[in-house]
Amino acid sequence: MSQQNRIQGRGRVDAGKPFNFIFNGKRYEGLAGDTIASALLANGVDVVGRSFKYSRPRGIMAAGSDEPNCILQVGSSEATMIPNVRGTQAELYDGLTAASTNGWPNVEKDLMGMVGKLGGSMMPPGFYYKTFMYPQSMWPKYEHLIRKAAGLGRVPKERDPDTYDKLNHHCDVLVVGGGAAGLTAALAAGRRGARVILVDEQNEFGGHLLHSTQQINGQAPAAWAEAAVKELENLPDVTLLPRSTAAGYYDQNFVSVMERRTDHLGERVSGKSRQRLHRIRAGRVILATGAQERPLVFANNDLPGCYVASALSTYVNRYGVAPGKRLVLMTCNDYGYQAALDWLDAGREVVAVVDSRANPSGDRYQQLKARGVNIYTGHGLIEATGKKRVNGAKVAPITSDGSRVTGSAVQLGCDTIASSGGWSPVVHLTAHTGSRPVWNADIIGFVPGETVQKQLLAGGVQGTYGLSAVLAEGLKAGREAAVATGYGEISAKVTDADVKTTDPQEDRAQALFLVPHSRANSRAPKQFVDYQNDVTAAGIELAVREGFESIEHIKRYTAMGFGTDQGKLGNINGMAIAANAMGKSIPETGTTVFRPNYTPITMGAFAGRNAGHLFDPARFSAMHAWHVKNGAEFEDVGQWKRPWYFPKAGEDMHQAVNRECVAARTSVGILDASTLGKIDIQGKDAREFLQRIYTNAWAKLNPGFCRYGLMCKEDGMVFDDGVTSCISDEHFVMTTTTGGAAGVLQWLELWHQTEWPELEVYFTSVTDHWATMTVSGPNSRRVLEKVCEDVDLSRDAFPFMTWRDATIAGVKGRIFRISFTGELSFEVNVQANYGMHVWEALMEAGAEFNITPYGTETMHVLRAEKGFIIVGQDTDGSVTPQDLNMDWCVGKNKPFPYIGQRSWAREDTARTDRKQLVGLKCKEAKTVIPEGAQIVLDPNHAIPMPMVGHVSSSYYSANLGHNIAMGVVKDGLNRMGETVYCPLADGRVLEAEITSTVFYDPKGERQHVE
Repeated sequence: MSQQNRIQGRGRVDAGKPFNFIFNGKRYEGLAGDTIASALLANGVDVVGRSFKYSRPRGIMAAGSDEPNCILQVGSSEATMIPNVRGTQAELYDGLTAASTNGWPNVEKDLMGMVGKLGGSMMPPGFYYKTFMYPQSMWPKYEHLIRKAAGLGRVPKERDPDTYDKLNHHCDVLVVGGGAAGLTAALAAGRRGARVILVDEQNEFGGHLLHSTQQINGQAPAAWAEAAVKELENLPDVTLLPRSTAAGYYDQNFVSVMERRTDHLGERVSGKSRQRLHRIRAGRVILATGAQERPLVFANNDLPGCYVASALSTYVNRYGVAPGKRLVLMTCNDYGYQAALDWLDAGREVVAVVDSRANPSGDRYQQLKARGVNIYTGHGLIEATGKKRVNGAKVAPITSDGSRVTGSAVQLGCDTIASSGGWSPVVHLTAHTGSRPVWNADIIGFVPGETVQKQLLAGGVQGTYGLSAVLAEGLKAGREAAVATGYGEISAKVTDADVKTTDPQEDRAQALFLVPHSRANSRAPKQFVDYQNDVTAAGIELAVREGFESIEHIKRYTAMGFGTDQGKLGNINGMAIAANAMGKSIPETGTTVFRPNYTPITMGAFAGRNAGHLFDPARFSAMHAWHVKNGAEFEDVGQWKRPWYFPKAGEDMHQAVNRECVAARTSVGILDASTLGKIDIQGKDAREFLQRIYTNAWAKLNPGFCRYGLMCKEDGMVFDDGVTSCISDEHFVMTTTTGGAAGVLQWLELWHQTEWPELEVYFTSVTDHWATMTVSGPNSRRVLEKVCEDVDLSRDAFPFMTWRDATIAGVKGRIFRISFTGELSFEVNVQANYGMHVWEALMEAGAEFNITPYGTETMHVLRAEKGFIIVGQDTDGSVTPQDLNMDWCVGKNKPFPYIGQRSWAREDTARTDRKQLVGLKCKEAKTVIPEGAQIVLDPNHAIPMPMVGHVSSSYYSANLGHNIAMGVVKDGLNRMGETVYCPLADGRVLEAEITSTVFYDPKGERQHVE
């Protein structure tokens, strides 16, 4: 378990606290403070994964969120497993188990690698579009193989046992990024009394300071960062969130931040949520997100042992790991030399430094020269050599613009290559808000464009790389943010301590993205741009030759930037290569758009505690316990658990429903209707609002009366229906369908707030306030009379479609004379807390009449016998009132246009061959036509048959002794008496006669009985 690459006494790891871990089935040892990546490198693990398309061996090459290769499956069991964890960001803990996400039978000996070697030339960009088209019948097999080859993790097979949560914040200043600029910005704002939140994705604040050697105020940069954090911890209104990634930046300074709370402690940590999603609204946002170093593109640059130069410094100085012995460094800027200096200080050999510039003279160059390092100026590292690890580098002279090789290459023996192509500002969050990045030739990178957000920038994100300037920009941004959020007077009294450092002298960097090869790019060994998706320089040039000119199209055709790193390392190089291939400048070519999230977020963090019953809460009526006790079977309607039917011993569903239907028609039944949506509408313009929202008239509805109404969307299609009752001239109670209640309330608010804000009207959901019991049947009046003595329930005193205040079983409430069964019915409403009491009183009062509780299935049958529609079952968003033969429910003379009215004049809605609701009676009396069955006119027509409609509702009616159904048929209202056919999947064809939708009591006499 020796850590052969560990540098003793170096780094910020705890040598006295070793951790054991398993990778790909082998046991290794790391140290507290390691990431998985640094621990693997310490143990000399070269290959950590395989690439997507060619299945080439891939090693670690970066040290942060820009790592494309070290994507792991972490966890020892299916329950605790997390796919696609970035090893450079995952902290090591004792007992950790991790594995590569691909490679078969293992990552070292992957058989798919042979396919990449032998067939790589036959897999150019877009090959899958061209290759797997024919024969079409083979696509399922192609798809299976392609998905299996992808190999970017797998979904765990067991339920996640961890908890996650969310937290909302408001602050004056949110600082994103805890490096030099972020720390000084937070200090400047926090000292002035502002409420500050500082977030950073790493486990420690400090950013590049944690591996830098440039002193601040005469002390090590990491020590300065520790002191700054200590001061922030002692400021009263400063919140520090390490291990927290600002994942998305949205309108009005709303930022989502994902905190990894216990990921670093172990697979399972009880008593604490694993991750937390912070939702932060800030007065000012300071983006101090820094910049990420670009690697250079050269032949075989994907070999394990190739690193980004700054990552090498990070591993050496922060983690005490030197992942090799002999280094060749390629750079086109002065900063790249720092990795060579750090490598030397770690006691390793620098074979050579290769600089594309002809005459560098900066301080770091001079330091390396003084230490005797061989420096090739005006040269390029054109190719790495090796199989599963770098074993050499080819170096050749190149032109001053870096476009061609001008001489013979020399072979240098090495086991490690580092490259620096310059820095790319981390502009991702600014792009989330719609700001387009702007090319800045001075820094050779894109910087944030103009924005409407109340944000400030500091440091590398806007192309400022010198440490002294970065520190100054952070202080300035913090002061400005504090003043802008109301701390101006305090600002005048606060003096920020000087932060002093000396920047090394640097020469101008060269804009180099692709190091030329002695052979053409299409003939040279592969030069990788996107390491995860195997996008090469030759592939991008091929996409341009094939006609792709938009960088967004090139991205999609080649899959550049599609991986889990979202092109953090490769996109700028790819854009530059595409620009060169098209003969355009980089500003003319532009950049792709970065979208949330900055790095992947687990589904658990999104859900938080809204999982299981908290994600989809079950709602219960006040009488639910009675239903359970009396054997009800339930169905889900919206979020409500509604009694479906009440079977007695030995009864199946059909027998129970038949019994319930007969009872409701011959004596009395009772239904728990509490779940119907109820919206209380008040205000002096309430009546006018109803006039506009409903299709029928409401101007003359008097207090004490009720009216059925249809609601349509703007396209004229039926959206919801229900009965609305007039309580007073400025007070109405609207009922809606159970499942549509929330949507209707949202609909009312939408039109009031956006279209008719001048109307004085207010809406309140009162569904849960009332318990509702429908007592229906010839004996319903007799039952109600036994528990209600203060209301005359006779037909003349209490007519149909009216309501009365009443006392029911000693409880104040309302009784509505409305019916969804066609029988004499009373709808009893009481305050929900008394629902059970009133229900039991009604059951006791109805005992002598054999009162029968019934559920939703019986309700469906009873309403279908009367031809009453159910929105969402007999309508599907394409049905107008006229299609339902409900033109009687459409106002003709309303003074103000109402929603949907104009749409009925459209040519499409005025067609005579539209599908219209009709009754259907199967000619086999006992056979129920399946709901959803298609309707045709000629069952002998060749397939595909012309379909003229479908069955929407279908039941057996025990009261009528035969089946009943409703459906929509083209021009159905003019086809009464005709025969249509329903071909079924089992080969049968059912004949049905088109009838009226009203099968029972067509004159409606039963709801008016004495």
